[in-house]
Amino acid sequence: MLRYSPDWRTVLWAFGFFPLVGFAPYVEPRLLPWLLPVSLYFGFCAGAFSHNHNHCPTFKSRKLNAFYSAWLSIFYFWPTYMWIPTHNLNHHKHVNKAGDATITWRYSKKNTLFTSATYYFVSTYWQKPVIDEYRAKAKANNPEVYRQIIVQWATVIGAHLSLLALGISMRGPRLGALVYVFGFLIPAMFANYSMIFINYVQHVHTDPWSAHNHSRNFVGKMGNWLVFNNGYHAAHHESAGLHWSKLPAAHAKIAHLIDPSLNEPSIVWYILRAYVLGMFSERFRTKQVGRAPYDPPGGAQLDLRTASVAAVEVGVNDSMF
Repeated sequence: MLRYSPDWRTVLWAFGFFPLVGFAPYVEPRLLPWLLPVSLYFGFCAGAFSHNHNHCPTFKSRKLNAFYSAWLSIFYFWPTYMWIPTHNLNHHKHVNKAGDATITWRYSKKNTLFTSATYYFVSTYWQKPVIDEYRAKAKANNPEVYRQIIVQWATVIGAHLSLLALGISMRGPRLGALVYVFGFLIPAMFANYSMIFINYVQHVHTDPWSAHNHSRNFVGKMGNWLVFNNGYHAAHHESAGLHWSKLPAAHAKIAHLIDPSLNEPSIVWYILRAYVLGMFSERFRTKQVGRAPYDPPGGAQLDLRTASVAAVEVGVNDSMF
């Protein structure tokens, strides 16, 4: 049923560990504080799977892909169709340049703990018009895509209301709400937040005008095993439809062409250095590599409005439906 055999691990995580860890506090509430780090990890994976599945559908069957999109939407907290207009059709086209809804430099050119932590709210605000436009186009022009959008929304809302109701029925109002919040809500919200945060760190102070220096990579082998190779971001941008299992080999082909400062060994060390140590000394902070995204060749005038997706036919990249 899988298009690529390494996705056996994706399926195990998604259909095994996601619900297992989520329901564990329902069964034993004393596990709540101990399970939170594990829940956040699987929340991050839910975001990574949503991203990967959006670019390269997991199953051979179109119906299974539609089911999987709805399933992941529960653990991502938002319908996964939102990746198509904001990520596939916008971010991958403009790559942190003017027109990208997710530009890292909209209100500040500095890379600090504050700008990185609050970027989520800036990015989601500017993504909303693109999502609204895509949904309106789907409603007008592509009934199949629009139907799946409705299914995903109904799944997210229905599932989370049911999970809350189940917790209350099992543990009473106060503890029941708590096991739902820690078992499912916080990990799902973290899934969404972490994907937007990782987009920020992978593009801040990089050179979108460069052939290979447009993205920051996190190349540690263990880290990439845990997050299904989502650290190899330059290779992903250069071959967006490439399956996640093939990204290490793709990165190896271009690694020598990437500025060494953009090949980080670990995202944990990057965060500690850039955002914690960087509060005390500027030498730990990132520096702009190459040409800045707000410095277009030829000095063209910048327009920070999000580029429209109206010119793109809705239905492109809809194989996940």
